[in-house]
Amino acid sequence: MFAVIKTGGKQYRVEQGDMIEVEKLDIEAGNKVTFDEVLLVENNGEMLIGTPFVDKAQVKAVVLESFKDQKIIVFKKKRRKQYKKKTGHRQQLIRVKIEEILTGGKAISKEKPAEKPTPKVEKETGAEPKAKVEPEKKKAEAEKPQKTPVEKPVKKAEAPKTKDNVKAETADKPKPKAPAKKKAETKTSAKPKKGQ
Repeated sequence: MFAVIKTGGKQYRVEQGDMIEVEKLDIEAGNKVTFDEVLLVENNGEMLIGTPFVDKAQVKAVVLESFKDQKIIVFKKKRRKQYKKKTGHRQQLIRVKIEEILTGGKAISKEKPAEKPTPKVEKETGAEPKAKVEPEKKKAEAEKPQKTPVEKPVKKAEAPKTKDNVKAETADKPKPKAPAKKKAETKTSAKPKKGQ
């Protein structure tokens, strides 16, 4: 059983008893806080999805402490412009413990749901109780021979020709030898010199 809440521009998946860190709210340590923006509630397989929020759903928590997150460095630079700027930042946070999840004003417990009660057996003379008749029917059905499905032969379909299939087929066939290229004969002509 869990819920998805939205606070500080972020979404958190919470369960009863979880401790989460959220962006600081104006609430002192030891006080209770209620998150009204519930996006989703799951209770034993049953989902309640909000559009955008679930109606009348709330998550109640208690603030444990407020603190600062680790420092991050923000460095800006523009090359060839002699511009550099370095700053640090520590985000203010609070740590809260989830106490309960409410849907429609009803608290959802973390325990498993109670099992369905067994049907009451009517006491009548000469009539068998209904609870005993059902197991006998199930046993009779289990003892009946079950039909096995007949498998039909599957026809082998040719795979469509793709580039990989064509390459594999051509790789298996021997390549024909290319005819030998004749060397081009170079003709040299003797040019008469100017002086002759």
